[in-house]
Amino acid sequence: MPLIIPVFIPHEGCPHRCLFCNQYTISSSGRVLVTGSGVIATVRSWLGRMRPEQRGQVEIAFYGGSFTGLPAERQVELLAAVQPFLQQDVVQTIRLSTRPDYIDTDGLMLLRRYGVTTIELGVQSCDDEVLRQAGRGHTSADSVRASRLIQTQGFRLGWQLMPGLPGENFRSLRDTIEKTVSVHPDFVRIYPTLVLKGSGLARLYGQGTYRPLSLNQAVAVVSRMKKRFDDQGIGVVRMGLQSSADLEEALIAGPWHPAFGELVKARLMLRETRRLLTGIASSRPVELVINSRDQSIFRGPRSLNLRRLEELGLSTRFTLRPDPNQPRQTVKAVAENGTVLR
Repeated sequence: MPLIIPVFIPHEGCPHRCLFCNQYTISSSGRVLVTGSGVIATVRSWLGRMRPEQRGQVEIAFYGGSFTGLPAERQVELLAAVQPFLQQDVVQTIRLSTRPDYIDTDGLMLLRRYGVTTIELGVQSCDDEVLRQAGRGHTSADSVRASRLIQTQGFRLGWQLMPGLPGENFRSLRDTIEKTVSVHPDFVRIYPTLVLKGSGLARLYGQGTYRPLSLNQAVAVVSRMKKRFDDQGIGVVRMGLQSSADLEEALIAGPWHPAFGELVKARLMLRETRRLLTGIASSRPVELVINSRDQSIFRGPRSLNLRRLEELGLSTRFTLRPDPNQPRQTVKAVAENGTVLR
């Protein structure tokens, strides 16, 4: 597993205060502006804890702000601090996140000059009305334009999406999914919308004019998104915000779970298992093959998947065989004579 070295630049480079964002509150809690020397110290600290198998797989990731919205000299200060590590090949790549409307050719040339390889865009939605209500300050067309420019310049492209924003409905979610497929970023991160202290959403939630997705709704929505992206070869590298003390302190409402991604994977595994078993004659002995590391996903949270299969009368229809060579998060049905039934 590669080593990702995080460098946080909370809310730098962004003049907007989006409806869901509480970065102003977080940033005012005593955090110090990171300097070039601070970047160097952070990288050295993480490299000192690096495992031997991570050598040659080290990436520095600038998180928390809109990197290309920083003044050019500030971008250079931060990126220049990384250059000695790149030149010594102890760090191989750099990633950063930014806004779709903060991408232009000159800015990309600067990033390329300093070794940036991956750019993530905070797209959030491809519905202009949802973006307007969220106070994003950019349009869906900006996201497409920026993405095409990034792809043309040879960077890896990531999209960050936020289902559950105010104004979103079935149509707008569908359009966001299909627009993502048409742009085809290298990967996406999916963060269901949460209500955080100090955000505009917190005010709307308190007034009763905004209701976040329930956990079950969010799992269903993100399962749909992941299935579509998986089918199109778009990697889903993260689902749900990572657990942290700051997040748990700020959280007011919304579909947060410390293992949200596992809930989505378990739902998709159950769906595929049901599809396989209902398509095979009940009299036919079946062996289901899963990756050895996917047994907890197959069972589901608190064995919910197993109970659901039992309710459907499917739990006695198969035997389970873990196989380390089976692709992760997939199920294969095998007949008694060894024939694969798919």
